[in-house]
Amino acid sequence: MAIEIQLPTTIEEKLRLQLGDVAVAGREAMLVELYRQGKISHGEFAEALGLSRYEADAVLRRHNVTEDLITGEELAEQLARLRSLTSQ
Repeated sequence: MAIEIQLPTTIEEKLRLQLGDVAVAGREAMLVELYRQGKISHGEFAEALGLSRYEADAVLRRHNVTEDLITGEELAEQLARLRSLTSQ
């Protein structure tokens, strides 16, 4: 699906200097906001951007969306719990 956004030339030129490909940046920003609002899942977010789960996490962090991303400490705790369950 293609979505077209009309911008005044002066804004487009300014954004192009700051962001490079304005269409790519706009697509990413739209998907981040949809994820933030709970309209799409993490998997859908990653798929839409053609990224792995970890690459998608990096994009979300870059946009300061971190409230539901797992930290390294949380991952270590989950692994420890899983190991204790599987060794019983």
